[in-house]
Amino acid sequence: MKLYSRILFLSGAFLLSHSMLFAQQTPAKAPDSSLNTLQINRKKIDSLDKKLMQLIGERERAVKAIGVYKAKNNMPALQAGRFKQVLEKSVIAGEKEGLSATFITEMMNAIHKESLRIEDEIKLNFHGK
Repeated sequence: MKLYSRILFLSGAFLLSHSMLFAQQTPAKAPDSSLNTLQINRKKIDSLDKKLMQLIGERERAVKAIGVYKAKNNMPALQAGRFKQVLEKSVIAGEKEGLSATFITEMMNAIHKESLRIEDEIKLNFHGK
């Protein structure tokens, strides 16, 4: 009977120590997993914002090339018909992404305003005025 008690005791002690070891190896969960989700999504937004700025920068570099062409050919910076086309395409694309036409219009107007500023600056530098 003593042997049986010892085996039982040692088995229990082994199981207890093994479960404690396993508990120490298991990473502790964050107290609030929604906080981790928030942090992950904020990092994602930061990364997307950086990419968005890079894309807008790339767009404006294309605007500069167009500005040089327009300056050489004495064309006005504002091409209302072209902007109307760009805006209509952008609203359609934005709506497919769940964005409102109002937001897309405001965003594209802001981008267009910057594009016109760049083209006007190029024209001034080109013609020396």
